[in-house]
Amino acid sequence: MTHLTRRTLSHTLAGLFALSAACMALPLSAHADAYPSKPITLVVPNPPGGLVDTSARLVSDPLARLIGQSVVVDNKPGGSGNLAYSLVARSPKDGYTVLVSYSGYHIANPILMDKLPWELKDLTPVGLITVATNVIAVHPSVPANNLKEFITWAKQNPGKLNYASQGNGSVSHIGTEIFKQQTGIEMTHVPYKGSGQAIQDVLAGQVQVFITTPPSVMGHVLNGKLKALAVTGKTRHPQLPQVPTAAEAGLSGFELESWVALYVPNGTPKEVVQKLSADVKRSMEQPETKQRADAAGVEVRYLTPDNTTKLLERDTTSWAKAIKAGNIKFD
Repeated sequence: MTHLTRRTLSHTLAGLFALSAACMALPLSAHADAYPSKPITLVVPNPPGGLVDTSARLVSDPLARLIGQSVVVDNKPGGSGNLAYSLVARSPKDGYTVLVSYSGYHIANPILMDKLPWELKDLTPVGLITVATNVIAVHPSVPANNLKEFITWAKQNPGKLNYASQGNGSVSHIGTEIFKQQTGIEMTHVPYKGSGQAIQDVLAGQVQVFITTPPSVMGHVLNGKLKALAVTGKTRHPQLPQVPTAAEAGLSGFELESWVALYVPNGTPKEVVQKLSADVKRSMEQPETKQRADAAGVEVRYLTPDNTTKLLERDTTSWAKAIKAGNIKFD
């Protein structure tokens, strides 16, 4: 019979504790090394078509080729985006269910809605993937051919202009309120349910101003039915190269970009988030991704998880100020 001395027992227990600690640490690193080992689902809070769905499909194809797994785009519209957000927030924390987040929902919903089925803290950023500028478009009856002339005329004629939006609390609504606050002009808000009817009334001259994404107004600008005074992004739009940015047109500090970013449930292993973020970055850097984005009027712009959080915090501050000043309420 073998007898253990106190010293031998001590060494044996120490070894067992070390082995136990190593085994406890193994699943996390092993999970990250093996990730992804099955298909990834991109949950889109919008129906097919449009900025968010387009962005999801821009990243899904190159990402699938890069990781050697299927990347499925799953459209889950409903509840002003809240259906998709809550679904991802409650999903397993393993990196296989990814939210394709839209700035309009991610920023405005927590500010405007008292009760949400999800919270900001429920989600962790993987990275920003795309942005879309907006166009400051006006009816030809407005006696201004550039942004400076428009602001001057609007100040001289307070209350004579109406502006359209896609609805109370939409990006076009909040963005135009920010524009009003920065320029000091007065315009009356006319909300619509989506862009379709809004565009018809702007074309008819019943509403004179619409700040919206390029696809909604680009054709009408090119055929002379609307005037584009400026785009609201950092750079000119590739399909509207003749239209200056707001900064170039004399209004520095006004930027309005809709953005799309990827998020996973909070608590997803850090190593998994880092690997997914790096793979997404490589996918967005592919030449064909940029070509497809340009054709869709979308700008590819990757940001790290930390910088995505900073973007969210910056936009939340400016939106909250505009929402309070404009007394904006959700429909």
